[in-house]
Amino acid sequence: MDKSYLSLQPSEGIVLQAAAHIYAAYIQSGQVTSGSESEWMTRSIEEAIQLAKAIDDIVVSDNEMD
Repeated sequence: MDKSYLSLQPSEGIVLQAAAHIYAAYIQSGQVTSGSESEWMTRSIEEAIQLAKAIDDIVVSDNEMD
């Protein structure tokens, strides 16, 4: 097996963590069945991005102040 090397930006790592939590919840609730993992991973990633965008729209961080 070839090794993969990743270099994620900090914001990508945070979205990855959120998506992993969402995906784990789907697995724990029994919604992810054999053969459907890819679809549930994609759904989890999309939901994590949607959450991140909603937070970015609502929350103003210190470095975004005028």
